[in-house]
Amino acid sequence: MGTQENLMPGAYTPFHCVDADEKKLFNEVMDKFVGVGYDPVAVATQVVAGTNYKYFCNAKIVYPDSPNYTAMVIIYKPLPGEGDPHLTEIRKISY
Repeated sequence: MGTQENLMPGAYTPFHCVDADEKKLFNEVMDKFVGVGYDPVAVATQVVAGTNYKYFCNAKIVYPDSPNYTAMVIIYKPLPGEGDPHLTEIRKISY
């Protein structure tokens, strides 16, 4: 596939390791949620009127001996001055 320049308009980028800015955005949005801990391991982005961030995460319900699972967490970050970043979806990934 290659670089972002080769993507179809509106397509997500390939997944890549989460950088410091992407981790900061994730933490700012997800710190408001309790009950399940999400640890992002990879992210893909989609430029729209703002940016969608699709985080592939390891997840664990926060009680003793709970099983781990994987989840996709999607966060939308609007254009500057258009509002705050927010969670749009959490989807448990089943095998």
